[in-house]
Amino acid sequence: MTEPLKIGRILYTNVWPIFHHFPEERFAGKIELLTEVPSSLNRAMAEGTIDMGPISSFAYGEHAHEYVLFPDLSVSAFGPVNSILLFHRKPLEDIAAGGRIMLPNTSAASVALLRILMAKRFGGNPDYRYDEPHLSCLRPDEDAALLIGDDAIRASWDHPGFEVTDLGALWREWTGQWMSFAVWAVREDAARRHEELLAEVYRAFQESKRRGLAAPKEMIQHAIHTVGGDEAYWHSYFAGLSFDFGEEQHRGLQLYYDYAYELGLLKRPAAIRFWQDIPSYR
Repeated sequence: MTEPLKIGRILYTNVWPIFHHFPEERFAGKIELLTEVPSSLNRAMAEGTIDMGPISSFAYGEHAHEYVLFPDLSVSAFGPVNSILLFHRKPLEDIAAGGRIMLPNTSAASVALLRILMAKRFGGNPDYRYDEPHLSCLRPDEDAALLIGDDAIRASWDHPGFEVTDLGALWREWTGQWMSFAVWAVREDAARRHEELLAEVYRAFQESKRRGLAAPKEMIQHAIHTVGGDEAYWHSYFAGLSFDFGEEQHRGLQLYYDYAYELGLLKRPAAIRFWQDIPSYR
C-alpha cells in the first residue's frame, strides 16, 4: 500500500484562497494534511515528514536542489502585502545603522527579506533576536519587531507608539519587483512516488484557487469570525495578494535569491525549477 501524500498547510489566512475549497474528502486515504506555521512546515519538508505544500520561499531556496515547484501557485504581492510588517520606534536608517530588531520564530522568507533590505537598501547590519510573534515580547532596548501573517494583521489594528513598514511595499519601492512569500513545493522523491496523484492534487488546488477568488464571501466571513476585522478589510487584504506564480513573480523571487546568496543567507545559488518541466514526472 502506497503511503499517503503528506501535504502541509500554512496556519495563516494568506493561503485561504487556495485551500478554502480544496476537496480533502475526495482524496480520503490518499493524502494527509498537516497545518502549522511556516517555520514548522519548512522543517517538516526538509525532514521528509511532509511531501509537498506551501512553504516559505526562502526554504525553497535552501533546498532548490531537492524540491520542485508547482506553477501558478504562490502567495505574492506587488507592493503592500499587509501581513509582513515591521513595527518600529525609530527611522529605518537609524535602525540599520546599529539598532536591535526582534524577529518572529515563525518565519523564514520574511526574516531573510528584512535582512536583505537592511543590508542592501540601508547599508546596515542591526542586531537580531528571535522570540514569540507578539509585540508584547519586544524588549525596552529593542527598536523594532517583525511580525507576519495573522499576528501582523491583528497588531496592525492597534499599534500605539509604532511606525509600521510593510516589507512588500519596501521591496517594490526599492527593486520595482514582485515578492513571493510562499511557494508550493514538492520533494523530488515524493514526486517520483506520487506522480499521478500529484497531478490530481495540483488540479484540485488550481480549482480551489479559482473558486476562492471568484466567490470570496464565505472565506471572508470565516476570517472575520476567526481573526477579526470587517468585510471591507478582508476584501482589500485578499485583493492585494496574488496567488499566481508567473514570470513576473519568478523574476522578483530570483532577485531575492541572488541577494540572499550574495549576503551569505543561502549557502548556494538557488534556481527556480518546476515539477512539470522534469521529464520523469510527466
